Formats: sequence, C-alpha cells, structure tokens
Amino acid sequence: MARKAAPITKVRIIGIFAHVDAGKTTTSEAILFHSGRIHRAGNIDAGSTQLDWMEQERERGITIMSAATACHWQDHRINLIDTPGHIDFTAEVVRSIRVIDGAVIVLCGVGGVEPQTEAVWAHANGENLPRLILVNKLDRIGADFDRVLAEVHKRLTAHAVPIQMPIGIENTFIGMVDLLTRQAYDWSEDDTVEHLHQTREVPEDMYEAVEMAREALIDSICETNDDLLMQRLEGEEPDVDTLKAALRAAVAQGLIVPVLCGASKQHIGVQPLLDAVVDYLPSPIDLPGTVGHRPGEPEEKVVREDDPTAPFCASAFKIMVDPYVGHLTWVRVFSGTINAGETVLNPRTGDMERVGRIYRMHANHREQVDSMAASDVVALVGMKSAVTGDTLCAPDDPVVLEAFEFPEPVISVALAPKSPNDRDKLNAAVRRLCDEDPTLIRKVISETGELTLSGMGELHLEIAVDRLKREFGLTPNVSMPQVSYRETVRHPAEVVTTYRKQSGGHGHYAKIELRVEPLGPEEAGVVFEDASPPASLPREYIRPVEMGIRAALEEGVIAGYPLTDIKVTLLDGSYHEVDSASMDFEICGSMAVKEAIRKAAPALLEPIMGLDINVPEEHLGSVVADIGRRRGTMNEMHVRGAFRNVDGEVPLAEARGYATDLRSLTQGRGTFSLKFKRYEVLPAGIAEGVIEARRERQLSRALA
Repeated sequence: MARKAAPITKVRIIGIFAHVDAGKTTTSEAILFHSGRIHRAGNIDAGSTQLDWMEQERERGITIMSAATACHWQDHRINLIDTPGHIDFTAEVVRSIRVIDGAVIVLCGVGGVEPQTEAVWAHANGENLPRLILVNKLDRIGADFDRVLAEVHKRLTAHAVPIQMPIGIENTFIGMVDLLTRQAYDWSEDDTVEHLHQTREVPEDMYEAVEMAREALIDSICETNDDLLMQRLEGEEPDVDTLKAALRAAVAQGLIVPVLCGASKQHIGVQPLLDAVVDYLPSPIDLPGTVGHRPGEPEEKVVREDDPTAPFCASAFKIMVDPYVGHLTWVRVFSGTINAGETVLNPRTGDMERVGRIYRMHANHREQVDSMAASDVVALVGMKSAVTGDTLCAPDDPVVLEAFEFPEPVISVALAPKSPNDRDKLNAAVRRLCDEDPTLIRKVISETGELTLSGMGELHLEIAVDRLKREFGLTPNVSMPQVSYRETVRHPAEVVTTYRKQSGGHGHYAKIELRVEPLGPEEAGVVFEDASPPASLPREYIRPVEMGIRAALEEGVIAGYPLTDIKVTLLDGSYHEVDSASMDFEICGSMAVKEAIRKAAPALLEPIMGLDINVPEEHLGSVVADIGRRRGTMNEMHVRGAFRNVDGEVPLAEARGYATDLRSLTQGRGTFSLKFKRYEVLPAGIAEGVIEARRERQLSRALA
C-alpha cells in the first residue's frame, strides 16, 4: 500500500456478493493474491483466509462480518469489500451496497441463482448499482454455464450478456475465450498459479459458437449507443477499444451486465476478472453525485459530487470495536478531504466530532494515514456519537444522506447472567453488539427486567452469544429461540375513553375518541393520524396521545407482542383547563387503544419464511412430505444436475431445528436457507396455545 495514491479516475470501489458457498471469499482471496496484496492465497477449508479473520468465521467456513481491503491492478486502486453470503447477516450486505460503486456477483456453476443472490440483486437494483457476474466453480461436477445463464435471465435480469465463453466444463474446464478480443486463456499446462497462459487461436470445436456469441455481444453493445448502432446497421464492426468503451458506459447505466466464468479455487479466470473490474466497472466520478438534504429540511436536496475539493461528506456504514484501538467507525468518503485532528459534524445528533486517527483497513489489520478524501473507504477513531447510517459532514456546509433500512428481526432469545454481579456487564456487552449490528435488537422487559436479544435467525443469535463468550468473557444462560410473533386487528373499532383521577389538589382528566383499523395490503407498520377538530384539544396534547398509543402498541394487548399493520385515528377529545396535563393524555391514549383493539377482532401473526432446499433426487419425496407436515407449501422445483431445488414457504415456528432433520432425511447431503417473507394470521387453535404459553412464561418470570 505504500505507493502513490491513484487518481480518482483510476479508483474502483467494489463489493463481492454471493449466496453461501458460491466461492465469494475464495474469489476475494485470489484477487488479493494476483494483485500482489498478499503473498499466499488463504484457504477456507484450512482456516487461513485473510478476510475471514474472526475465529467463528474460520471455524465455520462462512463470512460473518464484511471485511474491507484495497489492492492495485494495472495502476488502478481497487477498494474491495467482502460480504457474508448467509441470509442471517443481511445487514452487512445492505450497508455495503450503499457505499460501493460496483458489484461482482458470484454464482456457483452448480447451484446457479440462489435465494441470497436474489436478495442481493434486489438491494443492488434499489441503488442502481453497476454489476458484473462471475459464474464460479465451473470445474465442479454438475456445473453448467448455459443453465446458470438461463437462470440469470429468468430470475435476475434479461440484460446479462456473456463476455467470455468457457473452454471445457467440469473436470475438463481449463479456461475461457474473451469474446471481444477472440483470445483464449488457458491454464491447463501451468503448474503454478502465477502466470496467465494465452493462446491466440480459439479451439476449433468452439469457433462457430464463439462467433455466434460474439455477434450477440456486439449487437447488445451497439444497441446501447446510437452512433454504434448506425455503424452496425451499415455493416461495419466497431474496433475493440470502441466496443469496450461503449460496454463500460452501458454497465454504468445498468443497460448490460457482463457475465464471466472461472474457478477461483484453481485460480482460473481471476486475472481476466480483475481486467473486467478495471475496464467495465465505473470510477466514482462516472456515477451521478450522492444526493442528500439539509438537516431538518428534507425538501432541500443537496448533491455531493465525488470531488476531493468539494465540502466534506461521508457515510458511516459499519461500527466495530477493535481490541487494540477501541471504537472504529468505518466510512465511505463521498466528497471533500479531511485530515486527522480536524472536526466534522454529525447532523443527526448535532455533535461536533474530532477525527482522532484514520486507518486504511486490510480485514482486521490497520495502516494509519494522515488524511482521507473522496473515494476512500477508511476506519476512524474518535467518533463517539456515530452509529450505522449516520452522515459525517463539513460543519459549515451540512448535509444528511439517506438512512439505511434494515429488515426486522424474527426470532429472539432471553439472556440471563450466571451471577447477579454479571448483570451490568452483560447489558453493556449486548449493547455493544447491537451498536455494531443494526439487526440485533436488545430489549428489556419492563415488568420482569428480563433481557432479550432478537436477530435474523438461529445462526445469527448463536454467533452473537458465542461472541459474548469469546470477546467479553460472559457465559449467560440462554433460553430456547422464541419466534417473534406480532399482533394485529382484523376489523375497525371506535371507543371513547376517559381518564379521571382525583388525588387532592389538582386532579387528572383526559378524554379522547379514537378509531383503530387494519392497514391495506400495500401498507405496513403502525400509522397514527390526527383527525380531531382543531378546537377540541390543544396541539400540545396530540403528541402525548400518540406517545401513549405507540407505547401500548409496542407492548401488545392479547399476548404481549408488538402490534403491526394497524392504523389509529384520533377523532376527538376534551380537556380540563386546570386538571389536564400531558401525562394524563399519554395514559388515556394507552388505555383507549387497548380498549379499541380488544373490540377489533385482534389476532396473532406469525413470520412466514421462504424456504430454499437443494436435495438429491432420491430424497425429494420425503423432503416434500416433511414440508407439508410443517404447515409449509411448495411453490416451484428446479433441476440442478443430480439435485433438485425446492422453492417453498414454511412458518418459522415449524422450521426450528430443521438443519438436523434435513440431514437425517437426506443422509447429510441436503442444504437449505430461510428468508423472511411476510407475516400471516396464525390459525386460531395454534394461537391459543402460543398465548397460553406466553402468559405462563410471563407469570413464572414475575414470580422469579
């Protein structure tokens, strides 16, 4: 890294994304090796990867925390973020996508398009992110480049166009042909991985297929550029450099998604992938400026161009605690330049923050630098108030960037300290984990003082509890995972509620009329609306009413679970000039909404998960039957070589412990993933059991 900084036109800020086991971290390690950033490529099976540095990552062979690093290729600096592939760690993907300029989506040549691939693709669509696709593991039995490409066209985008064609497949896969240059890259005779063998001749048996694919590629490129299209219609073929420039522009606009092929573990196709990143993915200045707004004025839009001389603006996308330097705030700098020791503004809190130290990160290794500028991805020491999603900006030219949106947790555990002396330590440790991970939600039950931790799945919570043991030296008692149910209403209801209390001196009085009703199918969450006549209640009492209502909805009515998909409308009210106070209306709002909900046919909602299973054909029948036994449904089935891919849905309550059951049904060969899809009304018979069990737990906690 001790080389002259690349100009911003030669910077690429990319993320590597994939479903579990598609080879994402292996690809990242190979990129670092071939670019000279590391001298030995790490191996996931051996637990020697650079980017998967946590003990849990190396033990389990999965990525848990996104890791940032940088390398150089052809005089370009590539800032690279390696992200988790497991659906439980979606937060790492969401916040990484917001701070990169381009993505490499890695697909398994056998598995093809899998659930997390689709989830990442949807997030990338939301950010209009330019992308490349690498079809990896083409050396594996069952790999099929054409089948995976067809899945991409069907499930991701019709704009995916191959720019390479594989030479061989499965155990005969030795390289690829670059369709634009007609160059064949061949690794078959190389005993080391350091050299790229090139042959100028396309294999004879591939010549016709290569020419057809090349014509289709050139047509796709020319269709994105009017001048080239006219040239093409006149029978002329643009030169390769012109085609590459047009392809680069088309990728930046999202008109074409180039598809490459490789086998990263064998280092086949890594250098051409790096060439494609440099040639086709945009630099920061190739993209539109970042849009924000003035603090407190969401209508006043502000655009920040990627310019080191512009006012400073950066987004904090990750918080972590380093055992040696303490609290680290990872930021992507969108504009401006700041030196260590200078001050920035956090517009969310209004706090001025001094930038203590600036580090370029290579996984968990740090390299201290004196300044940061537009296009940098760095970690800062000294940010006390910043949390994930905060904007850091110049005090004299403030701006607020769009905040991150994370999915809601669907499963929780109760944590209890081993001894009363550990209670404060446990609370502090859990709070730190939640600061780092926005999808971990800490909650203390007010009636019992019980600490609960909610997350995206069983693995997510298991990793969090393991971190408490390893990083904080705490071994709490952990309950069995509990499903995060929700409550809702099915019919409208109106009530008039009066809160009156006389206790000597001034009394307490509040009266409100409100209506509750279910939200429409396109709406979600909790909506409060004030429709009261202006003369009925002073405006200073409206906010306390809303606060009381929202507090009651959060605590639940029938089983203590938060309410959702509900609209509450304040219709009318009255007050006493002497006896009324804000707290009276807060209490009255809470009482009224609970009364209304009991009249509005309340119901329990359960989380429904999307279930994606890969299973050998001979075990398909028993797996499908098991899905039905769990109140699940099967939507689609796809053929993937000797395996069958089942796409279905199952209630989360019926999917706990499914990993063990699936191993038993498939002799250890089946794999699956779960993804939250929606909430549905729980059948009445099952709901009664859930409510009764919840009440018994609450009673036992209160007695304890």
